[in-house]
Amino acid sequence: MRRKYNPYLLPTWVRTIRDIGKQLIIPFSIFQGIRTLIIPTTFDVILLLIFLLVATAFYMELI
Repeated sequence: MRRKYNPYLLPTWVRTIRDIGKQLIIPFSIFQGIRTLIIPTTFDVILLLIFLLVATAFYMELI
């Protein structure tokens, strides 16, 4: 059976990287959204979708 996820059981360096990612994902998503509107390539659209999925996962506390 799977145990409940507890972020405090993670090593401190993993929590630090997670917190930095949580702070930077929104500015990266905004920048990528503007870039996708100006020059839409397949790579830009896929990268924007990945950023939005990660931002949603942080918001819903899945990561």
